[in-house]
Amino acid sequence: MLEKNEKRFIKSVGEKLREKRLSKHISQLMLSYDANVPVNQIGRIERGEINTSLGTLYKICTALGIDFKDLLD
Repeated sequence: MLEKNEKRFIKSVGEKLREKRLSKHISQLMLSYDANVPVNQIGRIERGEINTSLGTLYKICTALGIDFKDLLD
């Protein structure tokens, strides 16, 4: 079970990911193709529903052309 602060952090990362994706006018579907990550997983990450792996976040950041640290600022 995740602690309250962990849940907030995961939700914050997801929200930042969504902001970055939308600012580049990329759909979840397009991002899923570019990152080779299932589209439903991207949605769940953006909603803060899952604690995804660093490897998956790296693939998503690479596909978006952003630095990994951009999700953590």
